[in-house]
Amino acid sequence: MRASVISGILLVLVAHGMSNRAVAQDPRWAQKMFEKLDHDFGTVPSDADLKYRIKITNIYKEQVVIGNVQSSCGCTAGKPSKTVLNSEETAWLEITMDTRRFRQLKETKVFVDFTAPLPTRVEVAVRAFINPDLVLRPGALEFGSIEKGVDQHLKMSLVYSGRGATIKEAVCKNPHVTTKLTLIRQEPFALTYELIATIKKSAPLGEMRDQVTLVTTDPNNPQIPVLLEARVDPEFIVTPEIVSFGNLLPGERKTINIVVRSKKPFAIAKIESEKTAGTFETRIPSDARQVHVLPLTMVAPKEAGAVADEFTVTIAGSTEPVTFKANGKVR
Repeated sequence: MRASVISGILLVLVAHGMSNRAVAQDPRWAQKMFEKLDHDFGTVPSDADLKYRIKITNIYKEQVVIGNVQSSCGCTAGKPSKTVLNSEETAWLEITMDTRRFRQLKETKVFVDFTAPLPTRVEVAVRAFINPDLVLRPGALEFGSIEKGVDQHLKMSLVYSGRGATIKEAVCKNPHVTTKLTLIRQEPFALTYELIATIKKSAPLGEMRDQVTLVTTDPNNPQIPVLLEARVDPEFIVTPEIVSFGNLLPGERKTINIVVRSKKPFAIAKIESEKTAGTFETRIPSDARQVHVLPLTMVAPKEAGAVADEFTVTIAGSTEPVTFKANGKVR
């Protein structure tokens, strides 16, 4: 028995060592996790909010750790959505560029330093031409969190000094977005426009990241992008959407709070699970409120193995499905 255990440990160590050697033998192992290693924002307005996300996927068996992210210029910054990636997990590197303090052509680099499984650095080249002839107020069409099923409007002011050129129209390829561009003031060296963007009530749930394109009469700069972002939320939101209880011993109890919220007070009629009766417990409040905090307790069953279930929260007077998932493992 002892020999078998030692053999198993040796096999794990050998496999781990082989995997580490495979990473060490490829000098571009970290670069291969990146969706791309450069981004060109193109020609952009002054004072615009510039954001771009690059996907990073851990394609290796080892855990990958990002130790630091820095840039070669104060005009650019990078921030990962998370710093620890287990095998097959994904993170996003969000790159931003400052167009308020900088103008004209900017070429810079964002450096992503990894500390595990081996120390290495990945460079991401970033480029933009910041057009001083166009100024936005505010710097992007940032809707934030919006409610599904309701048209949402947002205004933006544009000051264009294109040396005789004009902005002809504003267009968006997203079928759930409409735009209206109006010239509201004309001066000898500048034109002031009002842009109204509307996210239609037909917009699907989830994040929306798109752009409105300003079409100009300038042949050297015919199209100028403007960032549009929103998050279309359902009427009722559950956080977290996936409740992870981790590893538990048989009979062990663990409680995690679930938050259900809405913009208006509501009451919870019932909570039902699909298949794990007796494994999860909770208390349902009787009053109506905008935010409900529900203590969800997992009582680990006697049998070892993975436990997973999906729950449906029934809201009084609503037919909208509200669900969340829970999982854990009994050792």
